[in-house]
Amino acid sequence: MCAALADRLADLTLGLVDVPSESRDEEAAVAFVRDLLGSAGVPVDDAGDTCLLAGTTVRGDRPLVLLAGHLDTVPAQGNRPGRRDGDVVFGLGACDMKGADAVMLQLLLDGAHADPDRACDLGVVLFGREELPFVDTALTPLLERRPGLTTTDLVVVMEPTACGVQGGCLGNLNATWSFSGVAAHSARPWHGDNAIHRAAEGIAELARVPIVRHAFGGLEYAECVSVTRISGGVADNVVPDRVAAHVNYRYPPGLPPAEAEARLRGWTDRPGTTLDVIGNAPSGLVSVDGPLARTLIDLSGRELTPKQAWTPVAEFGLRDVAAVNYGPGDPRWAHKRDEQVAVAALVEAYETLATLVRDGAQGADR
Repeated sequence: MCAALADRLADLTLGLVDVPSESRDEEAAVAFVRDLLGSAGVPVDDAGDTCLLAGTTVRGDRPLVLLAGHLDTVPAQGNRPGRRDGDVVFGLGACDMKGADAVMLQLLLDGAHADPDRACDLGVVLFGREELPFVDTALTPLLERRPGLTTTDLVVVMEPTACGVQGGCLGNLNATWSFSGVAAHSARPWHGDNAIHRAAEGIAELARVPIVRHAFGGLEYAECVSVTRISGGVADNVVPDRVAAHVNYRYPPGLPPAEAEARLRGWTDRPGTTLDVIGNAPSGLVSVDGPLARTLIDLSGRELTPKQAWTPVAEFGLRDVAAVNYGPGDPRWAHKRDEQVAVAALVEAYETLATLVRDGAQGADR
């Protein structure tokens, strides 16, 4: 491992970690990146609404590789500022995904996009509000404003994958499941109808919905539904008349959002209940058969695996743009108080992507 490159990547990751950028508060990070690239003479386009474009972002004579990632993080948990401890960078967003942002930016700072002998053009797309519900995303409006971004040959969404390529992504449906009852004094509960008891019965039945594994595009995805939050009750001595449960349903590629909603409604159809869908992010296409995607898989040295989560791969897929997940963060550290990324993984991701841009698809036309 090149020590100088490792230090540059670690320092840049730490610099990004230390810039506050919780969702809806990304402007400081936008300014940091804009100033960093601008001072190094790298063309940068402030596309508005927390979005930055750099390098080449519209297809020309060469194949185009776009690296995409978000600048926002989940709320801090006492983990900012960050720190470097040996070969690991700790701090808010280090894994998801400021380490990956550092890799993208360092490739530009080192001129990978400007090498006259490169096989591919290289662009970077950064955006905010990814950690919020799908309706709040900044990426989808950006793709509408800048349709040239969809001319790319491959988008590499640099979500945490531990330097392996992951195909597609799950759909992500969120809903509020409300249970109605009749309030009463808890000393005389027969005068009421306990909504918590009704909820317990319904949630227990939903918990019995089996996890089903689906094959799609040569990969296997797990379809699963969970109650993730529950609230209700007004006092210790009152039988409650209302309970609300938050339901999260992850559905596989190939299942349209409307069908996913219908399936969830079937599981939660009980007397005295209502289901209100509050967000439904579609699943992502499995786009792993193109020459650049296959080359990236080979360069990673790892088996192709499914993305058992939702990522912006889905937003590119809605526009029939080939996109895969690949990034240095290990998913097990995402959103944790001790969030971290290994410096060796930053270097590996940098070198893999630099090779892809320099040499292009194996056997492809140059």
